[in-house]
Amino acid sequence: MDQSLHTSTRPGVVVNNVSKLYHTDTGEAVEALRPVTLDIATGEFVALIGPSGCGKSTLLNIVAGFESPTAGVVLVDGEKVTRPDMRRGMVFQQYALFPWLNIRDNIAFGLRQRGMPRKEREAVANRYLDLVGLGEFGDARPDALSGGMKQRVALARVFATEPSTILMDEPFGALDALTRGFLQQELLRIWREHRKTVLLVTHSVQEALFLATRVVVMTSRPGRIKLDQHVALPYPRTLATPGFRELEAMILTALDDELRKTYGTAPQLVSD
Repeated sequence: MDQSLHTSTRPGVVVNNVSKLYHTDTGEAVEALRPVTLDIATGEFVALIGPSGCGKSTLLNIVAGFESPTAGVVLVDGEKVTRPDMRRGMVFQQYALFPWLNIRDNIAFGLRQRGMPRKEREAVANRYLDLVGLGEFGDARPDALSGGMKQRVALARVFATEPSTILMDEPFGALDALTRGFLQQELLRIWREHRKTVLLVTHSVQEALFLATRVVVMTSRPGRIKLDQHVALPYPRTLATPGFRELEAMILTALDDELRKTYGTAPQLVSD
């Protein structure tokens, strides 16, 4: 087996019977999540996928501490999640960079919030600029960068704060196919070097299988776990990797079943 698939047995993220109810303006209760239990080992890379509106982003936001569960509890590194914390880094689909700061200062922003001295945080920012291949753009402003470059800055900013857990909400969904493929490989390279715990929300089955050690499929709303599939394929993975297409077909079938529940009849699914 690929050595990079070996992960710790220590729990990194524990989601224990988490449910979530929202209330509309009319007072109607909408059940977004029906009790979800999910354990993610330290250093594991888990991809979360499911129909639109199934609650996967809600679950991610609960793990991040941006939302509170209606019932249940989330533990990260053994501590109960009650609010956002820099030990849980978040990467969004939209880059959320500060346009008035240069790229170096964007990356160093979290370090500044921690009170790290300027010279030290600049050195850390420069190291992560080099890590994502943007060493010559430290003095540039975000509006001078392409979308793919901005997302590389977002990745560098999260990794620079040395979180134990990386949470990603469709981070490459707005990018063209070539840029998305490049950044998938960059993310995989950084993860294999630093071995953070990663929880990735994606709409792409192929992206999930290219990157993750496990793929978790959620049901249509209210979201529950339908399939929790270990991915024991060696890195790097391609469509031609033995076993890739079989796993892809299994996950697409599970998603097709849930789309039929949502829409009555599912459109023909494609993998990407």
